[in-house]
Amino acid sequence: MLQIFKDTHFDFQGMRRIAFVISGILIVVGLAATVLRGGPNYSIDFLGGIEITLRFENPLESESLVRQAMSDIGFPDAEVKFILGNGQQDIMIRVARIDRGEAAIELIQNSLQTHFPDNPIMIRSVDAVGPKIGHELRNAAILSILASLLFIVIYISWRFQYRYAIAAIAALAHDVLIVFGLFSILNLQISLAIIAAFLTIVGYSLNDTIVVFDRVRENVKKLRAKPFLEQVNVSINETLSRTVLTSGTTLIVVLVLYFTGGSVIHDFAFALLAGVIVGTYSSIFVASPILVEWNLAKPEKRTRNR
Repeated sequence: MLQIFKDTHFDFQGMRRIAFVISGILIVVGLAATVLRGGPNYSIDFLGGIEITLRFENPLESESLVRQAMSDIGFPDAEVKFILGNGQQDIMIRVARIDRGEAAIELIQNSLQTHFPDNPIMIRSVDAVGPKIGHELRNAAILSILASLLFIVIYISWRFQYRYAIAAIAALAHDVLIVFGLFSILNLQISLAIIAAFLTIVGYSLNDTIVVFDRVRENVKKLRAKPFLEQVNVSINETLSRTVLTSGTTLIVVLVLYFTGGSVIHDFAFALLAGVIVGTYSSIFVASPILVEWNLAKPEKRTRNR
């Protein structure tokens, strides 16, 4: 394997208490922002509402004029995004909690036509989500995340040990909470696509954590004379090149997606971008340190052959 770092001896575990404080602050700030904003900023996927995709005969230069048209008819929080493709410009408008049905669609169309009288509009598609369906989708999203965490606990407990499973789950919860907190701080919407991004983050972070844990398990046998803290430090240093290579290449792809993917997937790409960074950090400074703290409190029996 390509080695970027050779024979490193970084004392990662010596910084574990500082890392715990930093992580705690980030999580508390994110949760506080969520509470102060009155809860997560759910999209119409979860709240119910309508999504209209339309096209002006002459492309617009700015989303702000469309937002102003929505604000004038009582929809100041409408989500407006430009969709570019095949040389055409479509505009997607999302309005949450709408109970006026077709009347709302006609109201939106008339308002836009009033603001742009010399620019004919064509409605390309209309999607509606009822509040009941949105509630069901929200419950299903939460259950999907909880189910994935449950199966992760079962797998890692079987593959390693129960304490490894708890450390991994704590790191995954840490990653999701921090990214979720960033969405609250920036007031970004939580949609089904963002839930998919959270699950992707869970998978990515878990993969990196398992690689480190697998090396820890090997070094527990190879380095029996050394204390567990040092075994973990050696393991992280030995997998550091792999971690940097994997995270670096993934980060490049996500950055390209973030800056060139367009407004439709901008929030999704942001979630992945933050998730890759936080997931890499947590495998080194959250999951492994929890193992160390657990071992200091209750040393692992070294006679156990796994």
